[in-house]
Amino acid sequence: MKDIPAWTGPFDPNDLPSDLLAAGRPFVVRGGFSHWPVVQAARQSEVALARYLMGLYNGVHVALFELVPQANGRVFYADESLTSFNFRRHAATLDQVLKGLIGVALSEEPPGLYVGSTTVEAVLPGFLGANAIGLGDRDALVSLWLGNRTRIAAHYDLPDNFAIVAAGRRHFTVFPPDQVHNLYMGPLDPTPAGQPVSLVDFHQPDLQRFPRFAKAWEAGEQAVLEPGDALFIPSMWFHHIESLDAVNLLINAWWRQVPEYVDSPLSALRLALMTLRDLPERERRLWENHFQHFVFGADESTWAHIPEAARGVLGPIDENLSRQSRAQLLNQLKR
Repeated sequence: MKDIPAWTGPFDPNDLPSDLLAAGRPFVVRGGFSHWPVVQAARQSEVALARYLMGLYNGVHVALFELVPQANGRVFYADESLTSFNFRRHAATLDQVLKGLIGVALSEEPPGLYVGSTTVEAVLPGFLGANAIGLGDRDALVSLWLGNRTRIAAHYDLPDNFAIVAAGRRHFTVFPPDQVHNLYMGPLDPTPAGQPVSLVDFHQPDLQRFPRFAKAWEAGEQAVLEPGDALFIPSMWFHHIESLDAVNLLINAWWRQVPEYVDSPLSALRLALMTLRDLPERERRLWENHFQHFVFGADESTWAHIPEAARGVLGPIDENLSRQSRAQLLNQLKR
């Protein structure tokens, strides 16, 4: 496995380079956010980090995942049936979470504590004013991830992802999208946090059960990020994340490079599983030709011979046409 390459181009944390944020592969940005006040506080001590965060906290409860010590921090399914999870989720205040993290920091076998994907401004108003991310006019969702030594199974995200380590160290392992076949993805539903995850335990990969994972490992890249470091992860790249210290804080921004009305392709995948996958092979191949023509290979020549007023969804889609098509699809699915 190779290292994730470092970004060597121009870099301004208040105006992130477009070449980086539109790159087709991951890049590490070393020390790009070391100036952040939250990073400076975290470098002093865990208590200083807690004081900094509590100085911004508005009292809103967060969702806390709690794992038993025997889980070794792996946020995952409860057993091989893949129908339930190995964590208990409940609401907590941020001060309760921070006290819990600091309280078990020196324990040899602490319970896993994990607050995931919490909108920053919803709980820490003013945080982004002091710890700015120069995303320009991108409509990004900025979230925080707080916990102790936890492991998040390899998964993909539809949006592009710019992740900044604010406290503790994190080990990232990334894989290109074409490794989906070798990562042994679990069910689409239920999932631990919304996206299907790899069933391979990276600490103890079972190559008898998951032999193709060896090929994924060869294609993967990894990096350990220190506080102040950042990582750009393009849409659909798989990433496994392991927090290495007793108190870890990650801030990430998600955005899509398409208009908001463009729906998730996962919806199309689910519908394709219902309507295409179980057809006879000959019919599947016929539909493969149609998808190549109308979707994957589509360009202006696909619809040029059709009068503009009659193109419908075969031509360029705007917000109004997207809404009409969604309504038609919903009516068809109700039959």
